[in-house]
Amino acid sequence: MRVGEGANTYEWVEGWAKIPATRSAGSGWAHHGVAVSEAGDVISFHQQDGTVLVFDGDGNLKRSWDSGVTEGHGMTLVKEGGTEYLWIADNGRKRMATHSYEYPDGDAQVTGRVVKLTLDGQQVMELQRPDIGVYRQGNYMPTWVAVHEERHGGNGDVWVADGYGESQVHRFDKAGAYIGTINGAEGEAGPFSCPHAILIDYRKSSPELYIADRANGRIQVYDTEGCFKRAFGSDFFITPSGLVTYGDLMVVAELNARLTIIDIEDNLVCYLGDNSQVSSVDGWPNNKDSEGRIIPTKLLETGKFNSPHGIAVDKDGNVFVAEWLIGGRFIKLAR
Repeated sequence: MRVGEGANTYEWVEGWAKIPATRSAGSGWAHHGVAVSEAGDVISFHQQDGTVLVFDGDGNLKRSWDSGVTEGHGMTLVKEGGTEYLWIADNGRKRMATHSYEYPDGDAQVTGRVVKLTLDGQQVMELQRPDIGVYRQGNYMPTWVAVHEERHGGNGDVWVADGYGESQVHRFDKAGAYIGTINGAEGEAGPFSCPHAILIDYRKSSPELYIADRANGRIQVYDTEGCFKRAFGSDFFITPSGLVTYGDLMVVAELNARLTIIDIEDNLVCYLGDNSQVSSVDGWPNNKDSEGRIIPTKLLETGKFNSPHGIAVDKDGNVFVAEWLIGGRFIKLAR
């Protein structure tokens, strides 16, 4: 099946990733990211276990390793001095069947983490939660990482979105020292509400920091010093959740069941796999049984999204989408 239109037409490839059919894979609630290495390997996370999975471009599982984190929520690949590294933003908690697919009681026990790993799982850095007032009682639950890479002319700064905690975006230097925080209040658009994903965009002559301000249904754009530039998309976004660029285009994963393509001037180009009405179903992104218990969804359709979460693109323009639901669904849109 094909989705999209004109130059933005893709072949929908479902079930391309050969994930071992274990019990935990079937019962785990997928809530993870995805990244693509320079060699074309597709790196993602297990539906339930704390395991990083590495596939080749055809979906064959090449290797896996224990990540040491609760959830591979946001996954960002960078290259430094010829070596690739994987940043993981771990929001610190996980919905599992053992607690009826609710979060464990006691948010005070949440321990969000941001770690930098080699591609064979060795930890090389962990960023410390900023020691600022908002965390005296609030939770730190990071959702995404963006790096102003030196290979692209940047200074190596690391930006962290605390999307599930206090809706802050923090800046660190390349050595991991905390520099400062933005929360949207300093800009014209106003405070962030679930800044879910962030991205350093290199499509223009001057790099920009894109922030998927999900609960506000828009994207906010800052320069790489943390100064507000503009906000857009409230007229055509629902829930921007993941960001990736390819050529002059940006592809935005919207949790409410579609991908949105925008051009270099932030204009809407088209939607892919639009199925936004499914998010009104009781129990979405899953279903509920007659007794109100959460069960896997029965409404998955080929060519229509359910809950896009993580997104990545390879050098050929193929798009990889990891959805948020029990059992997971990993879609490849082949260009």
